[in-house]
Amino acid sequence: MTNNTDFSIAVIADAHFHDIEGDYGIKGLASGHRSLTLRTWDDTRTSTRVFNESVLALNAALDEVAARNIGHVVLLGDYTDDGQRQTTLSVAKLLADHENRFGTRFYALLGNHDIFGPNGRHQAKRFLQADGTSRLVTSNPAEDAPDNVLNAQMYCEGYPLGLNPMAAFGYFRRAGDLHWETPFGVSDDPAQRMYSVFSPDGQNHYRLMDASYLIEPQQDLWLLMLDANVFEPRNGTFDAGSEQAFIDSTAAGWNAMLRLKPFMFEWIADVAKRARQLGKTLLAFSHYPVIDPFDDPLDTGKTLFPKSNMAKRKPSDAVAEALITAGIPLHFSGHLHVEGVTRFANPHGQLTNVAVPSLVAFPPAFKHLNVHSNTVAIDTVDLSALPVDPDIIAAYQQETVAAGYAPDAALFAKTYGAFLRLHLTALVEQRFFVREWPRDVVSCLAPMSVQQLCLDPRTRPAKLDDMGLEDGQDLASLSVIEIVSDWYCLWHGGARAVPILGEKRIALLRWLADLYAEPSKNDTSITLFLHAFFKALRHFLSRAEQVDDQISLVPVSPK
Repeated sequence: MTNNTDFSIAVIADAHFHDIEGDYGIKGLASGHRSLTLRTWDDTRTSTRVFNESVLALNAALDEVAARNIGHVVLLGDYTDDGQRQTTLSVAKLLADHENRFGTRFYALLGNHDIFGPNGRHQAKRFLQADGTSRLVTSNPAEDAPDNVLNAQMYCEGYPLGLNPMAAFGYFRRAGDLHWETPFGVSDDPAQRMYSVFSPDGQNHYRLMDASYLIEPQQDLWLLMLDANVFEPRNGTFDAGSEQAFIDSTAAGWNAMLRLKPFMFEWIADVAKRARQLGKTLLAFSHYPVIDPFDDPLDTGKTLFPKSNMAKRKPSDAVAEALITAGIPLHFSGHLHVEGVTRFANPHGQLTNVAVPSLVAFPPAFKHLNVHSNTVAIDTVDLSALPVDPDIIAAYQQETVAAGYAPDAALFAKTYGAFLRLHLTALVEQRFFVREWPRDVVSCLAPMSVQQLCLDPRTRPAKLDDMGLEDGQDLASLSVIEIVSDWYCLWHGGARAVPILGEKRIALLRWLADLYAEPSKNDTSITLFLHAFFKALRHFLSRAEQVDDQISLVPVSPK
């Protein structure tokens, strides 16, 4: 399955590129020689990703790729903001320009934000105006109104039209490829790459395209690019191919692959077998994780936030079992915007999933793989030190003045890493507390300092009498919201969060986790939540100590 040739590959996940100088049919903000078409801060602080900073981040990542002389770049899906025609064209132009300058080859995978079903769907986004207000730009004629801008370039295409702007980046055969195939054969014709899918009641049937491919861009290097988007038809009566006719692929992932794309596992097994026989180095990629990237026996997402997106997106053990049976030892994923290396083993082998963080969420990074013989050395390339764009920050600040609310701390950050760290704090207040946390817990904890948390009878930990308050920490001036934000940093960032938080804060978090380790003698919804919350923090801190940057590509013998 492997050989002694060295390969150097960059893996970029969830770039979510929004072209801040793109033509969306609306006048941009004058900024020197630039005309900026910016998404609002109000939308940004409720989103799990930032928007306007994506240009800075992707260009910086590509600069790093060039500086490291990396010849192959895998895009793990969600390379666009939301699949808009204009955005997809902008991404394709950026990649083509980079390839022309440096000779870099790009291999793209689709994410849930890049395409939708067979016919696509409308998109609508708010853009900032010079006075700090915003206007809606939409592709949907039904939303046409005097204050809105109707622009067909906002539309997100479906299969196969959404692939066409990115045709040069793996989805179709290209001159010079040593080998290229799909689960259906060697033809790259979309009509030859279709599979059948039915609604649960069997009444609605579609023939949909799968965009998976196997490519050999360099002698003995096989990149297995797996399209794990699954658009399952809904029960009921709909206009054929409409957005309403399909369940969004966001939460489907590999669990749905088992049910609706079984042909993929047969093909994967065949590819893995041939790779072993021919001595190829085989690396597998898809947008969605195949193992829980948090390696979380506590199942934190489901336990604390059962209605959250994280709770819905956890792959079942059956996925890992199927891929081990198929002979896949290593898989790279995106989608969740998190850092993590997790493993699943059974008597027949072991599977490792490397979760690659997003460029536009904390922690901002991509992976640089150096493959030699049976080992993959993984270098995490951190983008935290990048400066923020002062023109974008100024536009955000003007927006907050026009809206009449105090600017979030993120708008005073000087570096990209600090901006994303503080964006996560805003996200806690504006999204997680609102959508996912129990209301009684939020109303109790949100106004508190850490000192109040420890001393208030409703939240006082059972071990406080034994341990006392932490010396050398100003607990009265530290808010519980900041601790919650740290918790999310560790949940999403793992080891990447430790240097950002610093030794003093990590020590305080350990103390709090120990303080609340013992269940309260007074069981209420709040004390039960706090016990589970800090128990999870203990696990996150332990996980953050593990830096896993050497992964074996030992061949796996299928059952």
